[in-house]
Amino acid sequence: MLCQHCQKNEATTHVKTMINGEYAEYRLCPECAHEMGYDSMFPDFTADFGGLLGSFLSAALPARSGATHCKLCGSTMNDIKKTGKVGCSECYDTFFSELMPTIRNVHGNTEHIGKRPVIEYETVEDDKPEQQEDKKLESLKAELKQAIEDENFERAAELRDKIKELEA
Repeated sequence: MLCQHCQKNEATTHVKTMINGEYAEYRLCPECAHEMGYDSMFPDFTADFGGLLGSFLSAALPARSGATHCKLCGSTMNDIKKTGKVGCSECYDTFFSELMPTIRNVHGNTEHIGKRPVIEYETVEDDKPEQQEDKKLESLKAELKQAIEDENFERAAELRDKIKELEA
């Protein structure tokens, strides 16, 4: 497909934007992508994120003196507010009471609720053959679901065929 900007070169960059509710897609060659500022996947990400997190922190938290430092990395709460980055894992313990309201605001929760890895069931020798087949079938279905979510359609087709064989 040709670049939608110059109409000369092969398009290698696909850009999707949503600005003020207006959705747009562009297919650009490397030169036009660079010219239009789409050559970096995360342009100024740290500055934007730092400002975002810094604004959340400054609005949600009382001002702290620079007296409290992380034992491991030496960061202060002011450093975290300015950069939007937590210095190390120890900072979470050191600044726990200040960080938790912000984390709750940003993520909506403070506990991870997400996908879990697919568990492979091992067949137990004491199981009857029917139980072993049921466990294998459950495992294959879970693996199929994960393959579909990962968009690994070749693997999904193989698993689908194995499941049909077992069900037959």
